[in-house]
Amino acid sequence: MSIQKDIEKTAAGDDHWSQHVSETSDALDLEAGVFSLANPKDIAQSLKNAADNSRRRKSGPFRSAMSMLTFYINRAGRHLPAAQRELLEEAKDELRALYGRQRQNPLHTKRSGEQD
Repeated sequence: MSIQKDIEKTAAGDDHWSQHVSETSDALDLEAGVFSLANPKDIAQSLKNAADNSRRRKSGPFRSAMSMLTFYINRAGRHLPAAQRELLEEAKDELRALYGRQRQNPLHTKRSGEQD
């Protein structure tokens, strides 16, 4: 489907354009339910696997994985419960760690109640 048709479809009131983009873009083939996993490390690992194995992505694996995670958080917006948003923000730091990047929020290095 062309970008123009996507725009026309969105302008016509289709409120599921982001789902369409996720399903048809050349981004990543994600594991079903990846964003609803309970452990940020599992979310990050799943995104990393998808990005590393993708032959369709248009940028590096880290950037592709982080973009998909950010896209999901932004599209959920205010409908995303605070606890889930926090978990996904922790997943960002876990993703950074998996790719050898510096964590942005040192508070996310260990979740409350979690042991080394």
